[in-house]
Amino acid sequence: MSSPNGAPSGGAPTMPQGPPYLPNAAILGGVPTPSIDDPICGVLLALFIAAAVFNMAVLQINLRREHKFIMSGLLFGFCMARIVTLIMRIVWASRQTNVRIAIASNIFNQAGVLLLFIVNLIFAQRLVRAYHPKFGWHKIPTMFFRFFYFSVIALLIMVITATVRSFYTLNKNILLICRDIQLFSGTYLAVLAFLPIPIVLLAWAWPRKNRIDKFGEGRFRSKVRLVLFTSTLLAFGAGFRIGGSYDLRPRNNPGWYHHRAAYYCVNFVIELIVVYTYALLRFDKRFHIPNGSSAPGHYTNGVPASKESGGLDDRINSEADAFGGGSDEDTAVFSRDNEEANERKWDNRALADLEKQDQGRPISS
Repeated sequence: MSSPNGAPSGGAPTMPQGPPYLPNAAILGGVPTPSIDDPICGVLLALFIAAAVFNMAVLQINLRREHKFIMSGLLFGFCMARIVTLIMRIVWASRQTNVRIAIASNIFNQAGVLLLFIVNLIFAQRLVRAYHPKFGWHKIPTMFFRFFYFSVIALLIMVITATVRSFYTLNKNILLICRDIQLFSGTYLAVLAFLPIPIVLLAWAWPRKNRIDKFGEGRFRSKVRLVLFTSTLLAFGAGFRIGGSYDLRPRNNPGWYHHRAAYYCVNFVIELIVVYTYALLRFDKRFHIPNGSSAPGHYTNGVPASKESGGLDDRINSEADAFGGGSDEDTAVFSRDNEEANERKWDNRALADLEKQDQGRPISS
């Protein structure tokens, strides 16, 4: 949440004289050093770049095939956020006394993972609607999920504001308020990361009155296991981070959970496992639903075509369609014969007019 003064192997950066100030609290990962953090960040950068390219390629291919799946775009956005985070950490390692770089690194580090939380909540909602269509499409559970989606945006604004403010003040009361906001936001997001687990388990275990409204490819139990697996990893990472934040330690005496090994494993390694698991198991096929799904039965049967959705060509029948006969070839031959007959008619009329002109007779119009 705020920048400490160095990891165990790093030196002690000099405290700047004016704002922004380098806080006294230790954080996960400490202050990076070029000799250790640059190679690690380089490897992680390559993996996230590959994941970003893959997800964007899948998104573009699917869009060309009219296979809309925005979660590939969300994972691309997450990978880009992690790429920026790692770049900022490399820059911070070379400029340890630059507190503004530390602020940017911390903000990107906190913000990126929220996209994965949203993806898992969306998948949990789809599973609920598949197992219990009438309940899942009801207004109450729908508003329940929408509340969590919008709350993520509100919490992101809160935590960014509190983080930046904590770097620009030495007032203890303001620092305490900022810390409370950060702890509340971190706890809420940890619960949010864990939430898909009980939601999916309840949807799977609760007795069903109707058949499953299935969607996507693959076995349905595989979808459940996939969401449970990724949610467990993300919940562990979020819980580890907020647990370390509750135990406030001075920057010159960090705990074992502040070590850079814990930082890279709990943040980036877990997230890479989640991203590559979704990508390699083709979550764009497993969790795809028909465009415009809005009611029970739409997952399995598709969305009924609207009478007003068709264009002019869809609403006007051709002569052959109206009278039940004729192929495209027949229509083409008929049109060609008409054109030839009209040409012969005009040629004959032109010859008759020339003969009348030669005889000095008036030409009829």
